[in-house]
Amino acid sequence: MRRRRVLAVGGVALLTGALAWLLFGALPRWYARTPINSTASVGPAASGPKIKARLYYLSQDGTRLTGVERDVPYGEGAADQAREIVIAQVAPVVEPLVSTVPPGTTLRSLFLSNEGAAYVDLSSNVATAHTGGTLDELLTVYTIVNALTTNLPA
Repeated sequence: MRRRRVLAVGGVALLTGALAWLLFGALPRWYARTPINSTASVGPAASGPKIKARLYYLSQDGTRLTGVERDVPYGEGAADQAREIVIAQVAPVVEPLVSTVPPGTTLRSLFLSNEGAAYVDLSSNVATAHTGGTLDELLTVYTIVNALTTNLPA
């Protein structure tokens, strides 16, 4: 009898916690997202040669990334091109695009190893201004990873 009561109380607590997470965490985030329109501009255009690059933004449902083709300044060599891609990825976007990178985040440095690994150092805003949550943090990391691996496969 006592075991049954403990299981019932535990089940009610679990259900209450799941409901609270849904109402106060997940739903507001999902409904606050705006759909992606691939004709939206990323920001002011820089002069000089450009390449087409696929940059990643939050999908309409707020649970995954969607690639959008953008013009990015051309960089001499793989490291310079990687820098230009990350700079474009962390730059502020105009609606309806929604970036997973917190506003004010900038690229501090980027290094490519001889083996092809990229080391990206972003400003502290990426942590201090982040909305938090496991999904949002993963989407932010994969925004940078996808932008580099898609556009610089080598």
